[in-house]
This record gives sequence, structure tokens and C-alpha cells, in this order.
Amino acid sequence: MNPPVASADEAKRQTGLSANKAVGPLPAGHPMVKTGRVGVLLVNLGTPDALDTGSVRRYLREFLSDPRVIELPRVAWYPILYGIILNTRPKKSGANYAKIWNRELNESPLRTITRAQTEKLAASLSDLPQVVVEWGMRYGNPSIASAVKTLKDQGCERILSVPLYPQYSATTTATANDQLFRALMKLRHAPSVRTLPPYYDEPVYIDALARSLEGHLARLPFEPELVLASYHGIPKPYFLKGDPYHCHCVKTSRLLRERLGWSDKRLLTTFQSRFGAQEWLQPYTDKTVERLAKEGVKRIAIINPGFSADCIETLEEIDGENREIFMHAGGEQFAHIPCLNDSEEGMDVIETLVRRELAGWA
Repeated sequence: MNPPVASADEAKRQTGLSANKAVGPLPAGHPMVKTGRVGVLLVNLGTPDALDTGSVRRYLREFLSDPRVIELPRVAWYPILYGIILNTRPKKSGANYAKIWNRELNESPLRTITRAQTEKLAASLSDLPQVVVEWGMRYGNPSIASAVKTLKDQGCERILSVPLYPQYSATTTATANDQLFRALMKLRHAPSVRTLPPYYDEPVYIDALARSLEGHLARLPFEPELVLASYHGIPKPYFLKGDPYHCHCVKTSRLLRERLGWSDKRLLTTFQSRFGAQEWLQPYTDKTVERLAKEGVKRIAIINPGFSADCIETLEEIDGENREIFMHAGGEQFAHIPCLNDSEEGMDVIETLVRRELAGWA
């Protein structure tokens, strides 16, 4: 007796094939494989899983072992990393994370916000039923590899990766892409992929920054004398080797000033989060806020256009450390403008870019 074969309609239902794909009888014993869907993967930097020293150490070890983040030869860097940094920095970093931790969900704000961005994007793409939206972190959990597996298990034959870094750097966008392709290298049947280009000069992004900034300034109880656009820094040697990050940041600030109709004295560009002894991109944010206060500036606000979601670098470093530096040096009023996060303006950016990059796929 011949084994039963699935009808074309049954084959479509079992495999998830779209109506425009040819189907036929499945051979006996053929595994049921879901296909025909398109994945969208939102990617951000990452976060420790918890506040304990072990969790923070695991996160820092993965982060600081990335050769794109620290370009020193391993033979020179690993004794410093394993002999000094991973024995001293986790406790301090854990204490800083504790200041901004989402206690209700027991996670970092970055994880909370990235999940919310994913859920809102999925809802906004409900008119594209074949599209599945997931999220993953370059370092820590949920990993990019686990997110790729989830998308594959749901039948995604194509994946659009969306690194949520407006300005490109080898230390951010490239590391996210590296990890995506490492995950694909382990798959027998790898999906087709696209990666979102940097969007530092996209009109929808510049307009979202301007609308968000205008709205928050209008609600402040004071008027800042000037605003700093503070971006995460990179070592100056990386820039000299050809990393375009500095150029992307400067152009973002220029376009934002033009959109707002401000002068270059009203919106300044600075760089934060330097690490180690070598020179990083300047001017430094902390040195700038201190200088401004000592020169008599009493009221400032800081925006972080390089971050798509608030995290330890914005909530603790800017709204904590730099606020303290400014006030201690003589400042009187300080405001941190939230990142775009999952706000209406922020989701406009993500949805607009994702729909464009899905063209021909969905």
C-alpha cells in the first residue's frame, strides 16, 4: 500500500509556504518544516542578566573580549583583562547598574525598552502576517544566535537584521553583524539576510530627534542656555584607521541643528564613556560640562542621539555622573533628554526603516 501523500493545500498549511510558491506531494517521511516567513531581528548592545558580580563579570568578559571593541593583541590585552579588569570592574559596574535597574522586572532598562520596541514593531506590522519580529543582544541574553533560532523555528527563510545604532562603528554595528553571521555559520540551512544600514542622516530619524527634543524642552521648568549632543566615544586610533563613526556623529548634530534652526553655539557635540589610557574622540562630555559650569553656564540639557534606548551610559553616566560634575562645578539646572526608546517618535523611525528594507520580501 502506498503511503499517504499530502495535498497541495495541506502541504502549504504544514510548511507555511506562501501561496505564490509551487508545492507538490511530500515524499513519505519528509519532516514538517515551516517556511515562507520573513524575520525582523532588532539588535542592541546587551546587558548583564543580573546585578551579582558573576553576572556582570560574564557580560564584561564577552564584551571586552571582542577584538573589534579592544584592538590590542590578545597577548597584551588578556593579562590586563583577566588579571585586573575582570577582578575589579564587575563590582563597580554592578553598583552602577543597581542605580538604574528595573526592579519590577529585575532587568536593565535596555532590556525592558528593547523588548517594548520589538512588541510595538510587531503590532505595527500586523498588516504583514508573514513577518515575525524578534530581538537579540550582541553581548549577553537573549543572544543573537537564540533569536535567529527562534525565527528559523517559526519558518523564516529571510531575516532583516536591524542593529539599533544610528551611526556606524566597527565597535557597534560591525560587531552585531559579526555575531549574526557567526550564528548563520552554524546552520545547515541558513536563511537569506539583509542588514539595516546606518541611519544617522535619515530624515525620519533627524525629525524624530528634533520632535522629541522640542517636546521635552517645552516641558522643562527652565530654559537651557545650550544643549549637548553626547555620543558614545571610540578610541582616536580607530577613527584614524578609517572608522566613519566620528563623521556620522558630527553630521547628525549638524542636521539636527539645521532642523531646529539653531546655531552651532546652541547645540554642541561631545563624546562620553571613554575607557583606558589612550586618547578617545574629543571633546569629552564630562570635561565639557565641567568647563561650561566654571565659565558661568548655569543651565544645560544633554541629548544622546547615538543611543536608540536609554541604558547605563545615558541613565547613570549622563543623568548621574555628569549631572553631579556640572552641579559641583557651579551649574544650577541640568536635564537629561530621554532617548527615543519606544516613544511614538522612536517607533516611527524603526517602522519606517524596516518597511523600506523589507521591500520585495514582504
